[in-house]
Amino acid sequence: MDDAQRIVMTGIGLTAPNGNNLSEFRDALLNCRSGVVHTEIRYMGKQVAGLCDFDEFKYQSKKLRRRGTRAGSISIYCANEAVADAELDWAAIDKSMVGVYLGITEHGNVETENEIYEMHQNNLDWKLWSPHHNPRTVANSPAGEVTLNLNITGPHYTLGSACAGGNVGIIQGVQQLLLGEVDVALAGGVSESPQTFGIFAAFAAQGALAHHEDPTKASRPLDKNRNGIAISEGGCIYVLERLSDAKKRGAHIYAEIVGYAINSDATDFVNPNGERQVECMHKAIKKAGITVSDIDIVNMHATGTGTGDVNESKAVRDAFKDSDKTFVNFSKGHIGHAMGAAGALELAGNIPSFEDGVVHPGMNVTELDPECEIKNLVFNEPKLVGNINYILNNSFGMLGINSALIVKKYKS
Repeated sequence: MDDAQRIVMTGIGLTAPNGNNLSEFRDALLNCRSGVVHTEIRYMGKQVAGLCDFDEFKYQSKKLRRRGTRAGSISIYCANEAVADAELDWAAIDKSMVGVYLGITEHGNVETENEIYEMHQNNLDWKLWSPHHNPRTVANSPAGEVTLNLNITGPHYTLGSACAGGNVGIIQGVQQLLLGEVDVALAGGVSESPQTFGIFAAFAAQGALAHHEDPTKASRPLDKNRNGIAISEGGCIYVLERLSDAKKRGAHIYAEIVGYAINSDATDFVNPNGERQVECMHKAIKKAGITVSDIDIVNMHATGTGTGDVNESKAVRDAFKDSDKTFVNFSKGHIGHAMGAAGALELAGNIPSFEDGVVHPGMNVTELDPECEIKNLVFNEPKLVGNINYILNNSFGMLGINSALIVKKYKS
């Protein structure tokens, strides 16, 4: 394939509940260090959540932070970190040829809830409603805040794709580069979910909200005693470029994106369809021009819910039944469920495997659910496996959206 048709990752910027850059995040994953804590949620009291602790004012003034959103501040931090990590000559870049593509779950809930709450504390005085409400709550807000911060004049938008959002944002960036619409894509996913009580109340109503006396043990994917989702925030944005452009400037290349797929269950609002998940994984593998046995690591979506974990475990078993060398891990035991950021963050946590040959473990599995047993499942302890060439990242979401993304170890 011509280098202009090959898309590579040259920068990674992230914030997770257990790390604010790739090095910190990877160390936490390898050492099973959780970022889930107890926090007070309006009306609901103490709940478990994954909260990020990054410097909101590293790249943004306090005035603009007050005008913007938490999701925007996460996006601005991650985008700037990614640009710096890629060592782009930002002053010389044509900003009209830079695109911003961010996957999200929901957006605007935080601001709306807060303003309604303030009204109810003040005799429903509608004049308390913020004049900044509209730009804060339009769906393109997180990506738009990045363009304002970095003076980007190319296209920007968010992709509402539930918890498949992180993968979907990256896929959109790849496609826009291949179409020649942009020369640089800032692509990934973001989430501010723990800042709103509504998502906690909704998962509690579904019986799917995790709880534990020790918050670091609340998110327990694949464990027999798992009891739901630990809601988290976070973000991960990649600098994506054509290989030809990355080579010209001598960029460090983390990985090459070689396969991807998105499909829909068309069966249920919430409950997943394992057959469609298998189809999605196989479609991505076919697009990459490889076989199932070429995949070295599968990062599962693995949310810690009963139906979700069982269905995906069966799907992974079925999809990789012909491979004896594919290792399987998961990341939400460490960070909880970062919703729209989950796929992009979890992929980032596995990318260093290309260099160190280690598969990071899933954590908090005290007793593996027999229905979640998978060949070569790595949990509680990292596993040194040697040469790793292909990683497949699963991200699935409500309304039956499935995504699978495959990255390859770059070899010049």
